[in-house]
Amino acid sequence: MRIAAGFSLLFLMLAAWGVTAPPVNSPARGFLLVANKGDHTLGIVDPETGRQVASVAESGVTGHETAASPDGKTGYVPIYGDSGVGKAGSDGRTLDVVDLATRRVVTTIDFGRPARPHCAVFGPKDGLLYVTTELSNSIDVIDPRTHKIVAQIPTGQPESHMLAITRDGKRGYTSNVHAGTVSAIDLAARKVIAVIPVSEHAQRIALSVDDRYAFTADQTKPQLAVIDTATNKVKTWVALSTLAYGTAPTLDGKWLLVTLPDAGQVAVVDLSSMKVVRTVSVPKSPQEILVRPDNQVAYVSCHESRKVAAINVKTWTVEKLIEAGPMADGLAWAAAR
Repeated sequence: MRIAAGFSLLFLMLAAWGVTAPPVNSPARGFLLVANKGDHTLGIVDPETGRQVASVAESGVTGHETAASPDGKTGYVPIYGDSGVGKAGSDGRTLDVVDLATRRVVTTIDFGRPARPHCAVFGPKDGLLYVTTELSNSIDVIDPRTHKIVAQIPTGQPESHMLAITRDGKRGYTSNVHAGTVSAIDLAARKVIAVIPVSEHAQRIALSVDDRYAFTADQTKPQLAVIDTATNKVKTWVALSTLAYGTAPTLDGKWLLVTLPDAGQVAVVDLSSMKVVRTVSVPKSPQEILVRPDNQVAYVSCHESRKVAAINVKTWTVEKLIEAGPMADGLAWAAAR
């Protein structure tokens, strides 16, 4: 009875917003969150209709990434600043907390210093929010219940830009952009256990579903580093046709999706052979990839086109182009409960 009542309330809320809810048994039940850098908003996308149904103005300039709470009720947008990583510009120091039902910023967390907060990831076991804070060479840890910063974890490297956390919540990996390294961090002990050299310039980070490998893109050569997380060393390289950027594994563990911004493509890597087996054409400048929890669709933000491409991961075709905001970048999935 409580479940039925919960869904009834959800449908009433959606109807009030003018959104048609997907069926109760739909594996896609939820919303896609998009960080629209061009107009400094958090976009809320209905994946069934393929349209952005709302946008929430950020409190500052600008959010590059976003995260959603595990219960799907709250969005989080670190306010990075108006520059690119390692470039001159303003230094953000806050994080917006967005109530997704009312579509408004309900509080803004201040890091207490210029920090350039960038990537926010929920710990899978402790429920805490981990946020990279580039200017401090650290990860700040936020208790989402109190909106308080409860810890600061050093990364040992400058420009720690993106973060991935193992599924047991014990270890984190940051990509350190112009240091060209990856930091392996013991999250419980809150200390760096290895710094892994990759290239003069590397970008983004993702983990395989079994946490055996970490992936980061070399920004000097068309190749992807494959890091063995047991040894914390580069095990091999995946050859690509052009420079890569974002990566994400499919949830069955078979494939790694890799954005190729200059080619307007997503490469599909067979994780058993570590070779590209196909590419999928998408709109200009693909950036970030998010695989939907049902493993049926991969969403790809396309920075220069105001689009998010929805790729069917069974047929490897773009089944839908979603109109987002300008300079669409970071993605998150807010599950409806």
